Amino acid sequence: MWKKISLGAVALILVAGVVGYAKRMDILLYVVANRDLPETGPNRPVTWEKGPEKTESLPVDKPNIVFILLDDVGINDLSGFGEGITPTPNIARLAAKGAIFTNAYAGHANCAPSRAAILTGRDASSTGYDVTPTPDGMGRMIAMIGNYNPMGRPEYIYDKAADAANPTFDARGLPGSEITLAEILRDTGYHTMHIGKWHLGRAEGMWPKDQGFDEDLMMASGLFLPVDDPNVVNAKLPFSSLDKFLWARVQYSVMQGGGDWFAPKGYLTDYFTEHAVRAIEANAGRPFFLYLAHWGAHTPLQATKEDYEAVGDIQPHRKRVYAGMMHSLDRSVGRIMDKLEAEGIADNTILVLSSDNGAADYIGVDGVNAPYRGWKNTFFEGGLKIPMSVTWPGKIAPGTKIDAPVTHLDLMPTLVSAGGGALPVDRDIDGHDMTPLWTGSDRLTRPDDAIHWGTSDYRVVQAGGWKLQLNPRFDQGWLFNLNDDPTEQTNLIDEEPEKVAELTALIEAHWAGSQPLAQSVVAGPLAIDKHLADEFVAGDAFVYWPN
Repeated sequence: MWKKISLGAVALILVAGVVGYAKRMDILLYVVANRDLPETGPNRPVTWEKGPEKTESLPVDKPNIVFILLDDVGINDLSGFGEGITPTPNIARLAAKGAIFTNAYAGHANCAPSRAAILTGRDASSTGYDVTPTPDGMGRMIAMIGNYNPMGRPEYIYDKAADAANPTFDARGLPGSEITLAEILRDTGYHTMHIGKWHLGRAEGMWPKDQGFDEDLMMASGLFLPVDDPNVVNAKLPFSSLDKFLWARVQYSVMQGGGDWFAPKGYLTDYFTEHAVRAIEANAGRPFFLYLAHWGAHTPLQATKEDYEAVGDIQPHRKRVYAGMMHSLDRSVGRIMDKLEAEGIADNTILVLSSDNGAADYIGVDGVNAPYRGWKNTFFEGGLKIPMSVTWPGKIAPGTKIDAPVTHLDLMPTLVSAGGGALPVDRDIDGHDMTPLWTGSDRLTRPDDAIHWGTSDYRVVQAGGWKLQLNPRFDQGWLFNLNDDPTEQTNLIDEEPEKVAELTALIEAHWAGSQPLAQSVVAGPLAIDKHLADEFVAGDAFVYWPN
């Protein structure tokens, strides 16, 4: 009898072990989802400080500045810049009213370092902010999930020692010693406001209020609507380890001034837009800087039912949800433009539109960065080429097209100059004032005509139309002549040793003495010409991205 019981117990343990092994990713995700998180309270009213009543004598030397930053939106996602995954007529209307930059580059190919570049005018070699902070334990989870279902891709590499040595997620931000666009404009007489995604730290000295913003309404987690909301259409991506992590972890939460988490009201893009409209109304009587940093169209992919229906029968389902998210962003831009007109301040407002980097491979949608190769998390053109327009009535003629290479780094000095501020003199500013480009010049004057990017020891320079990528840890390198090959089809690294040596010297000089703020925790293989839903086969080009 005892023998039978023992054998039965062993059998149960074996079965449980087999089931547990088969479901180990689900179990791990359950553990991640149930870690302690701040409690999200009910929605609460958010008010914006009321400025003086509008008069006819607003200072023309201090134009209002509205910066709308989209998240992970590729250059081909928007009509007006590319074909558009769905029509974006408001975005196209805005771009047509000012300058479209046909050769605009992100400050980085990943979220947080690009945002740091935008606000400081300094690249990662100057700030040390070269990798995107991820929640504690996320790097390990991404590697485990990615290697559990690799779809033929090389393995993810997780660095446990680097993870242990890094500061915690909240403390991995832009140091308070950096001087931001918001700080300079505030000191110049602007009322400064941030709405939306921050991703630049949640420790003392790193919050929006510490970095120059008088007021802020900040995304605390990552859902656009509760998963079971009757008005939401979700698209989960089983091929993406990041997506699995996000669905397990993120909540429907915002925060104000670094305070408690509380639920927003309605679809997140619309909620942020509504508050942007209210902020404009409250401040129409004084110079203001509004930084509206949308979360859309970053994953998790969620659209409202109305937006899902509005874009029509797009297939597959995830692409239709993504298009619905683009539809909501276009509505946001339209509402901002209309509010500026209604308040009578559109003619004295600079309106900037851009995306933090190119579109991501992990959404599984074709053509979002066309005609360029690569994705977010690569320094190929698809990860770096971004939509960008600047509208400035009376200063920039409608329909202006600027073909000169520009970068997010150039926005900070440009807007400081427009607002009558002064750049700090105690540090290098890597960006350049773009004003000459709409007043007669066909190119900005940069040292060595060079633009630099880098994350960990994966470093890149573009100079004189030549672009060199070096990823020595993984013995990867590419050289392209963008003058003749703008879509990076032909790697010349073995055919042009002199050009490689010349550009390598620029990279080494630019990064000499640079100190990163944190170490890369995980290196992931990204196929350059396939999105994550496509099966990887031997011979496919790929790049390891350290983050």
